[in-house]
Amino acid sequence: MRRYSTTDEKMNMTNETKQKVREFYDEIGWQQEDDGNYQNARYEDLRPVSREYIHKTRLRVMNGLIPTGKLLLDAGSGPVQYDEYFEYSRGYEKRVCLDISIQALREARTRIGEHGLFVVGDLANLPFKADAFDGAVSMHAIHHLALTEHPKAYAEIHRVLASGRSVAIVNGWHDPLLSRLAEPLIGLMRKLSGRSAKKKKEWLNEEDPAGTFVQKMTPAWLKREIGSKMTIEIKPWRSLSTRILRWFVRPFGGRAFLRFVFWLEGVFPKFFAENGQYPLIVIKK
Repeated sequence: MRRYSTTDEKMNMTNETKQKVREFYDEIGWQQEDDGNYQNARYEDLRPVSREYIHKTRLRVMNGLIPTGKLLLDAGSGPVQYDEYFEYSRGYEKRVCLDISIQALREARTRIGEHGLFVVGDLANLPFKADAFDGAVSMHAIHHLALTEHPKAYAEIHRVLASGRSVAIVNGWHDPLLSRLAEPLIGLMRKLSGRSAKKKKEWLNEEDPAGTFVQKMTPAWLKREIGSKMTIEIKPWRSLSTRILRWFVRPFGGRAFLRFVFWLEGVFPKFFAENGQYPLIVIKK
């Protein structure tokens, strides 16, 4: 019987993970449903009560970008899913969309047309020369890699960025403080409503998963593994997860509450950047 080294086993697991992610987005995640949204939109809060807050947090990415340039890399672009995403490259000549999913790039082409260039590729092994881009964004993409490959993805994005330019990356924290505080209340609310406790999914072991592989980081990990190698700044993007929004933000008074949350995120950026659900990670070169 052939035996694999630890390195071989990790590589096999990494390749299997990427294949699962590609298959999910080609076959499920980037397929449009009857309401005109992509299947992946189920991970977003699309209710009218949350719309203003969601809109303003998406535009926060511009706080991490130099707004003009020749080429903007969209690393893990998906279909350039939401209208606010168009703003990131409005001041650039071309937006280079890179994704592991061919279906994602087909959809991106229909949405941004001649403004885009479309490349099938791996976030952890970018097929571009050094210093090729005047800016880069990456929205909820790096966390689809195994955590051991996250440093490679950050290093690759940094490598292809031109000197004096910046990158804006949005990903989620693993078990952030605000989520830990909310979970007991959500558990109680689920119980009172007669719903069973939510179970953690093991994507690689499920035959028909409803989502795909995600592995998130902590602020300490990011500072140690990434911040020690390049210049980063952690800003708030959106502190409330979709789960918290759906459970606690109700139509009556919800808009006013979210305006207050958005204001708090601006007043106490360090706290909400590191203890909320989604940070905006700005890399400067």
